[in-house]
Amino acid sequence: MLVLLPPSEGKAASGRGAPLKLESLSLPGLNAAREAVLGELVELCSGDEDKAREVLGLSEGLRGEVAKNAGLRTAGARPAGETYTGVLYDALDLASLDAAAKRRAARSLLVFSGLWGAVRVTDRIPSYRCSMGVKLPGLGALGAHWRTPMAGVLPEAAGSGLVLDLRSAAYAAAWKPAGEVAGRTATVRVLHAPTRKVVSHFNKATKGRIVRSLLSAGAAPEGPAELVEALRDLGYEVEAEAPAKAGRPWALDVLVAEVH
Repeated sequence: MLVLLPPSEGKAASGRGAPLKLESLSLPGLNAAREAVLGELVELCSGDEDKAREVLGLSEGLRGEVAKNAGLRTAGARPAGETYTGVLYDALDLASLDAAAKRRAARSLLVFSGLWGAVRVTDRIPSYRCSMGVKLPGLGALGAHWRTPMAGVLPEAAGSGLVLDLRSAAYAAAWKPAGEVAGRTATVRVLHAPTRKVVSHFNKATKGRIVRSLLSAGAAPEGPAELVEALRDLGYEVEAEAPAKAGRPWALDVLVAEVH
């Protein structure tokens, strides 16, 4: 099982250990594209601060993020699973998983990123600010920048099992499973059961809990149909139908009674 996660805007402070080593990151086929984004981001943030804030879409209150980006090459790194914070990652709570579940997380979780493309939760990265929606002056839109390298790397990373896609739309645009991989991919919506409306904040929390439940239970669904059964066994209310045509993702709705 491969689980595709969005990053979080909020991130823990950079670590005190050794700085980033691109060659140590998973999915080395993305390294040339990573270096291109990293180089331009550092250059941008080492110059005109106001221009950098405009490009990155940062408010005045986030001015300090520019200096953080300027120092990315020398900042201490920490595992991505510790770097990303926020609602989904709080609910996932990787640190409190038992040893077996942590090993499963290291194998199966892949976090998408405007800067790194995608990383494993064990990959050591510094704290940064660069969303997939950013358009850098030289590279252009990052979603488009990542499509070609992702298309060459992600199908192999997906292996032959289930792909559980929990990304938001901006990050999903960087790689869309196609063909046979798409047929064993499942996307998830979180709906308020009484109203059948899509929820926002609770959407992230529920997705984090789903991943935690699967990891903790040692569930290994081979495909979307098996995922539906696994989630139901874990106590989730799930509605799903197989796609009308082969080679298309399954769409799962997880129903929640409370929205908070």
